[in-house]
Amino acid sequence: MNSLIQNFGLNWGLLLSQAVNFLLVFIILRITVYKPLLGVMEKRKRKIESGIAKEEEASRRLLEISELQKEKLKEAELKALGILQSAEERGKKEEAKILEGAAKKTEASLRAAAAQIDAEKRAAILEAQHEVEHLVKRVLLEVVSVNPKAVDDALIKKVAQRTAHEPI
Repeated sequence: MNSLIQNFGLNWGLLLSQAVNFLLVFIILRITVYKPLLGVMEKRKRKIESGIAKEEEASRRLLEISELQKEKLKEAELKALGILQSAEERGKKEEAKILEGAAKKTEASLRAAAAQIDAEKRAAILEAQHEVEHLVKRVLLEVVSVNPKAVDDALIKKVAQRTAHEPI
């Protein structure tokens, strides 16, 4: 074994001093660098875990809000449907009321038109009666003024033609 140590060129004194140096550097690095680095890494780990927990909570809340939104939309749709049905019922009632009013107005207009037609009919009958009376008077005057012996068919046609062409 000695030959092996000599072949490699190991010096026990140098090896021991290097081991002490390594231990000193290790302890100094552990105190000054490793512990603060572990602290920073632990802090970062807690921060990441906290972020993950918050993200899970946010996802859960987002899901709850989504469900709540769906419920509210359903409620709003039902309410809108109720409002539409109510408006439709009011519209139907209003339509029936308008149709009833229109029917009454139409009936009143028909009555008024019938009364007006009846009045115009009476006026036309009166006018026709006056015309007939006037024609009868003219015919009687012509007949009275003519000698009864001279009345023949030609004279009757002549009087009828004059009476028909003369204004009333």
